[in-house]
Amino acid sequence: MSKYLVDKFLYTVDRDPELVERYREDPRGTVTWWEAECANSVLNCHAGEASTWLRFTDEEREALAAHDHVALFSLGAHPFLTLTLFIAMFERDHGPLEYQKAFGARLAHFEMPYPDIAT
Repeated sequence: MSKYLVDKFLYTVDRDPELVERYREDPRGTVTWWEAECANSVLNCHAGEASTWLRFTDEEREALAAHDHVALFSLGAHPFLTLTLFIAMFERDHGPLEYQKAFGARLAHFEMPYPDIAT
């Protein structure tokens, strides 16, 4: 499991308005591109070097590509990072607080203790 890398994806995409739009419009392509082009710089690998040991699992990659915040939560992605990015992408399609309430409602079936979000 590469929770750190998933959280870094959520964090870095959320802080770049162009990447937010790219991820909204082409999630699978954005995940593939980010993993190939950005992950190593986030991991502080120098140009010409690449880490092959830390990458998304197939399950993480699919959850990110499907915008599946429930699966991301169950995999241990930090819920604040997921929520803030997903608000940036989808709140505009809903009324005030509708998206946030729906986001929470889809997580209502989880009972404590919640999935571990430590990286």
